Amino acid sequence: MFQPKVPTMPQPTGLVTPPAVIQPTTITPGTPGPAPAVAPGPPRPVVQLTPGTAFALVGAGTAVVLVVGTVLVSLLLAAAVTGASVAICAVVLRSLIASDAKRR
Repeated sequence: MFQPKVPTMPQPTGLVTPPAVIQPTTITPGTPGPAPAVAPGPPRPVVQLTPGTAFALVGAGTAVVLVVGTVLVSLLLAAAVTGASVAICAVVLRSLIASDAKRR
């Protein structure tokens, strides 16, 4: 019952045709055509940084860093305030439960 049974491959019956023989063919290389001409695209515009543009980029980068920093610090502060308030609630509840147990 627990021993594996290996299936046996049945033998083909009837007429069996032998595989067809494929004759190799020769390949004659053709003459290559002219290579397609690649049309050059329009030249890329050159970006020139003037002192005013560089100052604007530095100012925008500074503003982005300050805004992202403010958001991250306020998220950290919100998590700290939430943790402190949960801790205070836990202390108050523990005190109420302890005083209720002393009365009985």
